[in-house]
Amino acid sequence: MIHISVKENESLDRALKKFKKKFEKTGVVKELRARQAFTKGCIAMRQQKIRAAYKLKMQQQSQA
Repeated sequence: MIHISVKENESLDRALKKFKKKFEKTGVVKELRARQAFTKGCIAMRQQKIRAAYKLKMQQQSQA
């Protein structure tokens, strides 16, 4: 369960922003979307390789 401490002078918008940020960090929505449809192991591995190659490319570009 997510707990948000709200100060007395803090606005509701600010508290909502904190809640959304913490909720996103937990990864609940991401996991639910992944469980909606089954993906074969070979497809999942291919996606991981593509993601890893993309990250490596971006790191190399930022260093150059």
